Amino acid sequence: MHLIINEFTLAAVGLILLLFAGDALVKGAVNLSLRLGVPALIVSLTIVAFGTSAPELLISVQSILDGQPGLAIGNVVGSNTANVLMVLGIPALLAGLSASQADTNKSYITMIAATLLFIVLAWFGPITWRHGLILLTALAISLFDSFREARGHMKKDDLEEVEGADPAIKGWKIAAFLIAGLIGLPLGAKLLVDNAVIIATDFGVSPTVIGLTLVAIGTSLPELATTVMAAYRGKADVALGNVIGSNMFNLLAIVGIASLVGPMPVSDTLLRLDLWVMLGASILIAPVVFGRKRMGYRWGIGLTLAYIAYLYLVLTNGA
Repeated sequence: MHLIINEFTLAAVGLILLLFAGDALVKGAVNLSLRLGVPALIVSLTIVAFGTSAPELLISVQSILDGQPGLAIGNVVGSNTANVLMVLGIPALLAGLSASQADTNKSYITMIAATLLFIVLAWFGPITWRHGLILLTALAISLFDSFREARGHMKKDDLEEVEGADPAIKGWKIAAFLIAGLIGLPLGAKLLVDNAVIIATDFGVSPTVIGLTLVAIGTSLPELATTVMAAYRGKADVALGNVIGSNMFNLLAIVGIASLVGPMPVSDTLLRLDLWVMLGASILIAPVVFGRKRMGYRWGIGLTLAYIAYLYLVLTNGA
């Protein structure tokens, strides 16, 4: 028991280090890019988006390097399911989400398309570098389309509103953020992956299960915090956009890049259950996106209970 507690502690330390290092890397990279004259829109669509997904990316890459690709793909699938059922469910339960002003139709369709593409590739798995190139090509097309559309609607004042930007930041602080991010991310990923695999062995479950549950929930915590605050501020468009964007990046960018490091086998349990739960959870919120409906406490209860039921199935089946 002492060893198990210690492994959970070390995994938690790795997760915390990942989250803080990812935030530091975003701040450093954003401010350096803006100082070097990179347009704010490009920074928002690329550096911020990739930077906030850095913990998941490092976990996936480290898992493959450690010979545990199941944890990598489990983290992506589990995170996407958690993002919809938990990250939207809990804020809806606490404060409600009014989507009447949210315009996320196009990004939602892109997320569903990315999900279907990923499922098709997974069905013909293992996911190799060839599949990764397909996913990364789809990402590039999506980013180009987003850039073109955003540039057409960009107001002059919007250029100031880049996450992590600080016009008054000192040069040494930028360097400190970058160093902290570049050192903390791989160190945190190594701590989390190594101890997650030990925990899986101790409890007699596969690394895929740990990726679907423990690691997925941990890496979804920043999205949960952002969404809860957005719900209290009445910013449903931010909440929905955060979840939709994160899910799309997980599938296209993280799996795409990680597959270049090594092949990612897809377990039978993922094919039978988890991929379809991920797709079903994504489709479930279609009435909210297209109908601009309010997600009240009933939605919150439904989504949260669905996630608890899913976790129970995953843990009892053992992947």
